[in-house]
Parts: sequence; C-alpha cells; structure tokens
Amino acid sequence: MSFDPLTRLDGKVAVITGGLGAIGYASARRLAALGATCVLLHRKGEDADARAAALPSDRGQRHGALRADIVDSASLRAAAEQVQATHGRCDILVNSAGHTRPVPAADLEGLSDELIDELLRANFRGVFATIRAFAPLLKASGDGLIVNVSSIAGFTGVGSNLAYVAAKAGLDVVGDALAKALAPAVRVVSVSPGAVESAFVPGRGEDFKNKMAATTPLGRIGLPEDVAATVEALATTLRFVTGTRIVVDGGRHL
Repeated sequence: MSFDPLTRLDGKVAVITGGLGAIGYASARRLAALGATCVLLHRKGEDADARAAALPSDRGQRHGALRADIVDSASLRAAAEQVQATHGRCDILVNSAGHTRPVPAADLEGLSDELIDELLRANFRGVFATIRAFAPLLKASGDGLIVNVSSIAGFTGVGSNLAYVAAKAGLDVVGDALAKALAPAVRVVSVSPGAVESAFVPGRGEDFKNKMAATTPLGRIGLPEDVAATVEALATTLRFVTGTRIVVDGGRHL
C-alpha cells in the first residue's frame, strides 16, 4: 500500500452514511469533485436520488443513493451487496449518520434507559455495524479509508447529553482498535467537530450559535464544509494518518 498523496480520486467509490445530512452531503460534494463515485446511504430521503444526481460528475461518475438504516444490520449488508454489484468496490466509508437530543448532564432522570439505548444504538452500534458490513470491500480495495464523524464530546465530556458523550468516546476508542486490526489495507480515523451549523441537534437556534461563536477561540462555530475538508484531506494528502482523531472545532475544546 502506498501512502503517497493523491490529487484525484478517479475510479474510487465512496459510501457516505447520513449522506443527505449537512456533513455527509458536503463530504460527498468534495469527494465527487475529485472524481470519486459517491453512494449516499439514507433512511427516508424522498429526494435522495435527485441529490445524488446533483453531485459533481465531470468524470462520468454514476452517483447513487441507497436506503439503509444503520441500526438495521440486514439493510446494511444489503447495501454493501448492492454497492459491490453496481460498482464492484468501496474505497472510502464516511460514517456521518446518527442523531441526538439535548438533555442537561445534571438531569439524570431525563436520560432514561430507553433514550440511552436509542442513542448508543444510533451513534455507536450503528457505526460499528456499518463498518462490519463494508469491511470486506474496504479490505479488498487495499487502500481503504474509514472516517468516523465523531465529536469533541467524546473527550471533553460536554455534549448534547451523556449518552451521546459515551457513544462518541466509545467510537473513538474502537476506531483506534480497528485501525490496528484492519491495517495496512484500511485506515481508520475519527474527525471530531465541535458545534457545527446544522440541524443535527434539535432546538438549537441563533442564540445557541451566537453563544458558541463568542466562546470559541476562532470566533465562529463550525461549518459542514470544515468537516468535509478534513474528510477530503484524509482521502488525498493525509494518507499516513490512522488510529487517531483530528479535531476540527476552532479551538472550542480549549
């Protein structure tokens, strides 16, 4: 396996879970612009095919969208089989699916057993299940890359709720373990944003954004493009990187 930097991704296939979300779609746009064929995995996006078709395709890529739920392993296996049947390979897997709900850390009763299970299932188990489903294709590539969109919550202990914190911390540690287990054919990296301007956390409006910006050293909250640029760099220039996290938060964690 060569770790030389790449300027193009022609011929490579990228699968993006949460592909219709802000970070997932921004990542798809960047990878597609460099020649990769992108497959957007989604749960219920009625406009999924149209959004996949709107991705850059200057090299004649056949972008597509597949319905799959990361908490349903059978649907993930079916998606991996479809990617293999249609494209014959998978070189990049971006795990950007998941969800959360604001619950203050001190509100112990607000974080019910059911909510804990739901959030761990969506933000940890589902990511692992996705990796498990696509690992054979990534290993067969010989130059596979898994990018797990994590969060600074995983190492600061501050996030939308404590179950989300636990899920992201677990994802980071298991990602490191997988980086060793899947090497050298596949690299595994966590990308950890802070607050990002999107609809990911329900109920957070302009007041929240302004507060986060005022208390972030670089003076603004993150954009989906900030995270997507890091995904692009991992696929092209940061090719001797695995088993670690890259923090993309404008200094928010300091």
